Amino acid sequence: MVVSPPGLQANFIRSLQLDPLQHPHGKAHLSAASGLVRVRQRLYVVADDELHLGVFDDIDANLPVGEPGTLVRLLEGDLPRDKGKRKKAKPDLETLALLPPLPGCPAGALLALGSGSKPQRETGVLVALDVQGAPNGRMAVVDLSALYAPLRKRFEDLNIEGAFVLSGELLLLHRGNKGDSNSACIRFDWNLIAPWLAGLQPKPPAAKRVQLMQLGHVDGVPLSLTDGTALQGGAWAFSAVAESTDDSYVDGACVGSAIGIVGPDGQLRCIHPLQGAPKVEGVAVQTQGSEWVFTLVTDPDDPKIPAQLLQARLPQEF
Repeated sequence: MVVSPPGLQANFIRSLQLDPLQHPHGKAHLSAASGLVRVRQRLYVVADDELHLGVFDDIDANLPVGEPGTLVRLLEGDLPRDKGKRKKAKPDLETLALLPPLPGCPAGALLALGSGSKPQRETGVLVALDVQGAPNGRMAVVDLSALYAPLRKRFEDLNIEGAFVLSGELLLLHRGNKGDSNSACIRFDWNLIAPWLAGLQPKPPAAKRVQLMQLGHVDGVPLSLTDGTALQGGAWAFSAVAESTDDSYVDGACVGSAIGIVGPDGQLRCIHPLQGAPKVEGVAVQTQGSEWVFTLVTDPDDPKIPAQLLQARLPQEF
């Protein structure tokens, strides 16, 4: 399948500005947004070159859009200022998922996951939430190496970029590239993996199913999954980009991007290319009337440029 030229408009909402006093290097913005979760009137964002979680007012909240976000530390330490050294040292937190209640987190939790693309990128962080959907101060670091080891045998260039819970399963999304254009949806039984995430089981369960996904190409570059989120009735939505790179480590030019829907049967229903090819790496979806409203965050691949919050609308198709 070849994707047609971009057509769907993604409207600019705001830049992800921060209070520079909160950032360890005094930055006034989040620049590499890689995962997005909405909880009530908050938007939570992970960035792949940070050790913090960004917290922003939801665009639908009755608060000034210009209010800067705040940071919640996920991992100890500091990352180098130099871009090359920072890239080698970073945990590469590409994924953020909202989890239902699990042992030790009766009100649910956020789960940030390293991409697994390098050995130093196999760390996750479980952030317990209170009943208002805010972090309650309890966090746990999760060693992902045992979870990723079997996946690495299947995908030589493993790159986990999305995760969410749907119909009793935890879905992980692997992002393909020009070297291997297959993206994949990897499903785990939630009731089996939740105790492991909570530290009550020594080994993670095996994946229930691995579904390879081909999303088409833009100018010869494969579209690959960058994030996903659950929809009602067992369907799910995703963001995808066509980044001209042969592996998960080296950045390339973004020549196309899209959002799409996968039906309850696991089959791809539609892909909608985005005008201007913004590099969207995080997605959240709300239902408003007969429409799906997509909230998207971007990764500009430049630490000097703020990530952006965008919004796109689609009619509900089922």
